[in-house]
Amino acid sequence: MFYHIKELQFNARVSKPDPRFARVLLEAFGGANGELKSALQYFVQAFACHNPHPDKYDMLMDIATEELAHLEIVGATIQMLLGPVGGKLKEAADNMEINLVMQGKATKEDFIHQALKNPQFVVCSGGSPMYTDSNGNPFTAAYISANGDLTVDLRSNMAGEARAKIGYESLLPLTDDPLVKETLHFLMAREVTHYQQFEAALETIQPNFPPAILQSSPKYSNLYFNMSKGDDARGPWNEGPSSQLGEEWQYIECPKDEVRRTNGLVNREPKGTYRTEEGIRKIEKKLAKERSEEIFSTTPKENMCWCKYDNKKCNKK
Repeated sequence: MFYHIKELQFNARVSKPDPRFARVLLEAFGGANGELKSALQYFVQAFACHNPHPDKYDMLMDIATEELAHLEIVGATIQMLLGPVGGKLKEAADNMEINLVMQGKATKEDFIHQALKNPQFVVCSGGSPMYTDSNGNPFTAAYISANGDLTVDLRSNMAGEARAKIGYESLLPLTDDPLVKETLHFLMAREVTHYQQFEAALETIQPNFPPAILQSSPKYSNLYFNMSKGDDARGPWNEGPSSQLGEEWQYIECPKDEVRRTNGLVNREPKGTYRTEEGIRKIEKKLAKERSEEIFSTTPKENMCWCKYDNKKCNKK
């Protein structure tokens, strides 16, 4: 159940209309890394957490709902940036020209030029936000990532928050309106907040690497193949211990020779690792039992009820 309060989470303001930036800001509204995508992604991920991880269900639903609040902020900002454009479009019956839209900032020709980059924004929406990106590409569920495994979904969410953060960072230089910048800074800060919340939630699930249940083979998990000719860079990604498994990186100087020597790596013996094939089978069996038990033990076989109701009166303020 959702309850809408007719106040924005952040006091979004605009100094003066700017239809050009309104079009660009659509990226944060209905784009691949926009607020709508985040809200729907966290919302659908939450369902699989309801029984086995009620605390994560609560977190995902809270953040999904906040993302809807952010969508409202972006939509309101777009509407304010469009200013009188909607009214001008309604004057079409009088064949009136859009001469100096937005206090002379854009002439009719300039406005049409901007509209041609995303004609649906003007022609189809009638001067209001649309579920598209800045180029008019319609929103699609293909943007949404939900795998049903919480360790995978949380990592996907962290990556999504990082992309959304850089999106706002890229939008900031495109407007000179200090009030709009304040809104963008708020939204960008919340992406950083959510990243940390997802990261903290991931750490409460142990073990959480490799993602999901099946482990990686010790024969191949610590190999680094030198796949290019020229100056070879070395660093913690190909020398020393690996970041998660703690295995010693094996630098394969000439992949072609190694592949031929080991019959396509099939006959290669594990090196630089404490793990064994027998050991990872035991881990997989134990982890699969634990994860499945989390679901089976919290999911009734019959007479299922999603939530419990109480008789407490809602105190509206």
